[in-house]
Amino acid sequence: MLTTLASCQWGDKHVEQKDAIFRDTLHYEYKTINQHAADCGQKPDSTCTHFNVKYPEFAGQPKLNDSVQHKLLVLFAYDGKTDSSLNAYAKRFLGDYETFKKENPDTKMYFEMDSHASVVHQDSNLVAIEVAGYTFQGGAHGASTTAYINWDTHTNKDLTLDDLLIDGYSAKLNAIAEKIFRKNENLSDKASLANNYFFENDKFALNKNFMVSPLGLKFLYNQYEIKPYAAGQTELLVPFEQIKPLLRPNTVITQYAK
Repeated sequence: MLTTLASCQWGDKHVEQKDAIFRDTLHYEYKTINQHAADCGQKPDSTCTHFNVKYPEFAGQPKLNDSVQHKLLVLFAYDGKTDSSLNAYAKRFLGDYETFKKENPDTKMYFEMDSHASVVHQDSNLVAIEVAGYTFQGGAHGASTTAYINWDTHTNKDLTLDDLLIDGYSAKLNAIAEKIFRKNENLSDKASLANNYFFENDKFALNKNFMVSPLGLKFLYNQYEIKPYAAGQTELLVPFEQIKPLLRPNTVITQYAK
């Protein structure tokens, strides 16, 4: 069942962060896929198998819409498979639960999928979208995951760091980010990263999971990426003022880094 939860979303009606910017925004509506297993009856989602996904659909923006749905499909793909659509994903998810229940008729376990794609901020140049959620399909615990889309409305593409920063930026950006990371983690400049973190070769490194915000580049490490599961996710904001020499001119960042 596909349900439309919201009508037109414009300007200040959908400010989701204190630092959000809404100017010359794209028109979008939120859509929701909300499906339940046959044995749910009148049970609430919190106690039965369900598949809930909420995402924006932009008017006249097929490439952006495809990117949002693809990100949702890839982010929560399982068994090494990526479905062709969110509805196909929901069908397979609920089908796998039914198979699991037949094989384990006395089980009290239920599956969960709660994910979303949300417009965090946008202006005439950029639409920043958070894609995140939680899924559980058996095992010791579920998994929470977050990723981002930084959509350039002029080039009609999802931006990478290479689009925003000058050639050869990597080492300098990592050095700046490591200082911020160590401060956030209450680590000295020479403290080892070997014992409590999962960085390759015990050396700090930024990942590619970032969002352009009016304050800076916000990076996010998901569970198990650099810390144990119980530590959750780790965010790291690199302010534009600290990386001005690394910024490529005339990009979506230009309006923020003045």
